[in-house]
Amino acid sequence: MFEQAPIYARLVEEQGDVPTQVRQEAERIEDDLRRTMQPLQNLSGRTAPQGRQPTHLMP
Repeated sequence: MFEQAPIYARLVEEQGDVPTQVRQEAERIEDDLRRTMQPLQNLSGRTAPQGRQPTHLMP
């Protein structure tokens, strides 16, 4: 892939593969969040709809 885009290959050589690093960090954060939320899902017996907080967490 990099041989087809010499400018990108040079940037990766100089700065590192930033898109790959960002993707890996996002996956790590997603895994951490999933592990953190798992006990809450087990307590409620169901998962909350996406985009909304579970009602048992609201004040």
